[in-house]
Amino acid sequence: MRARILVGTTDGLYEFNGERARWLAGHDVTWLSQDESCWWAILDGREVWRSESRDEWAKAASVISLKANCILPYNGELFVGTSGSHLYKLNGTNLETLLSFDQAPGRNGWFTPWGGPPDVRSMSADPEGALYVNVHVGGILRSADAGASWEPTIDIRSDVHQALFDPGSRLLFAASARGLGVSRDDGKSWQFYTDGLHASYLRAVAVAGDTVLVSSSTGPTGRMAAIYRRAVHDTGPFEQCVRGLPDRFSDNIDTACLAGMGSLAAFGTSQGEVFASEDQGVNWQQ
Repeated sequence: MRARILVGTTDGLYEFNGERARWLAGHDVTWLSQDESCWWAILDGREVWRSESRDEWAKAASVISLKANCILPYNGELFVGTSGSHLYKLNGTNLETLLSFDQAPGRNGWFTPWGGPPDVRSMSADPEGALYVNVHVGGILRSADAGASWEPTIDIRSDVHQALFDPGSRLLFAASARGLGVSRDDGKSWQFYTDGLHASYLRAVAVAGDTVLVSSSTGPTGRMAAIYRRAVHDTGPFEQCVRGLPDRFSDNIDTACLAGMGSLAAFGTSQGEVFASEDQGVNWQQ
């Protein structure tokens, strides 16, 4: 397989492109994002690093007293979502708190099933400039003015684990405990789909070509996990990805561990396996 895949692990960053390369050894790489000029990564839950070549990495900023969960390059800026449901924007080498997000409507109702503080779990953006920030558990908030103001878009009881806006289809996806949420109007209304899934608990969603892929399991502990696919605009049942994959995985395929670009799709497991498909999820190889 000649496609280039970057994989963050508990011991560095790997690249697979027919051969294997490794950087950032000794660091826990928990999130990767790319903009027009460079790659961005979260290391050890505290530091944001950047690289223009993938061969040389440098620390850009650090999160103080909180855990950095996700990053989003957006319109020349970088947003960082953290534990405690806070949002930061990179200014030089400093991360500045986005106070508007701390005052977002509905914030007092955010929660977690175990009673701890909710987190910013994932982020996405559309080409027109709208931001989508997923809080676990607090739904998906939308900002049409670069983070100056926010509005809720989905019932927080849907328990969303990843939000993804797909520019090609103009659809907003939500991997949730209720199945795959799909919005065709920028989050104003939602439909949820579970047909064909062995379980409705979804942790991750990605788009490869004209196919949407999701990871499904029986719940937070991740037993009986599997990958499914469906045409992006379809409303029918999902099809389980089985060619080249085991029937089930023993742990969740987690948020940010499933990705797609063009006809390429890839995902990683908590056991350190990486699987890739060059035909939008039909056939896979490890």
